[in-house]
Amino acid sequence: MGTEDSKPGWLVRTVRRIGRVALWCFVAFSVLWSALALYYSNLPAALRPWIAVSFVIVSVAVLFLIKPRRRGLLAYGCLAAAVLAYWLQIPPSNDRQWRQDVAVLPWVELEGNRVTIHNIRNFDYRSDTEFDVRYYDRTYDVDRLRGVDFFMSFWGPIPFCHTMVSFDFEDGEILCVSIETRPEEHEGYSVIASCFKQFELVYVASDERDVVRLRTNVRDEAVYLYRINTTPEGMRRLFLRYCMRMNQLWLKPEWYFIVSRNCTTDIPRRSGAERGRLPESWKVVINGFVDEFLYDEGSLDQSLPLPDLRKLGHVNTRGQLAGEDPDFSLRIREGIPEIRPGTYSNSKGVIHEPVRIDRPPADPRTGEGAGG
Repeated sequence: MGTEDSKPGWLVRTVRRIGRVALWCFVAFSVLWSALALYYSNLPAALRPWIAVSFVIVSVAVLFLIKPRRRGLLAYGCLAAAVLAYWLQIPPSNDRQWRQDVAVLPWVELEGNRVTIHNIRNFDYRSDTEFDVRYYDRTYDVDRLRGVDFFMSFWGPIPFCHTMVSFDFEDGEILCVSIETRPEEHEGYSVIASCFKQFELVYVASDERDVVRLRTNVRDEAVYLYRINTTPEGMRRLFLRYCMRMNQLWLKPEWYFIVSRNCTTDIPRRSGAERGRLPESWKVVINGFVDEFLYDEGSLDQSLPLPDLRKLGHVNTRGQLAGEDPDFSLRIREGIPEIRPGTYSNSKGVIHEPVRIDRPPADPRTGEGAGG
């Protein structure tokens, strides 16, 4: 009794100390997360800062004033669980006062091999915030799809970028799809806000004279184009997967989330299969390196080293020289070698699963169902 041998050993004491530190780090993180979740919630805007600050004050009081400490932790756990439960039930919506550049959603009708995409954006920009609003509808023959291209657009010297995918058809038509946040009129983009259900997810179906020229000529971002190496079947499946996502978001909105639902992580595989819930590589999350990931898995042209592909694919000068030329898409591709479809070797095999197109209402103004 009371001897030195009855005391916990140094290893046990060390593990306990580490456990306490880890517990309090987790508690501190959960307090911060809960406060931000309340600040960026759908509560009245004027009350949110006060509610967030009040939560922090109450949490500190509960944790340090209630004795024994375990009861304080249990009481705080109930508070944090209530905030989490409230945050999880905040629904996305398609009915808000949207910023004009993302106010109109694209939707798709499918009839055999012909796909009609409605509300393809083709704005004429004078500046980032001044533009003429223009949309059009176009019908594409899926069997005439001949190529898929991938864009990376860097807005600064950081390891993150915006990514887009273009579909090239034999008749010269090119459709570019940009996966973006959908801000309201009063909102600007925020990395922190994008983690807390502040932005819905939107697929912008667009002319390259819109989304690409906006970045090369107006914003002066560094834009790179890569040809995607896949099979004709993979191209069709990828295109139809995009069409399916447009209709899904038309019918049921989803939240944008910077880690798992963004411009890169929401892109399907080159075979058209959906990506998993978790990114396949850190280069997909820190997406300024995603071209390295694509090159390593064989999705880019393997006949040239990646630095050469990157140099050839830098389209800013060509885009600025092309300006408003109707052949903008052709001119930015000058000097970039094409890839003959079906030349890659896929060690994982091509997954052949059915692609179902969810049909939206035939007329978005009346809500009448689509026939066929």
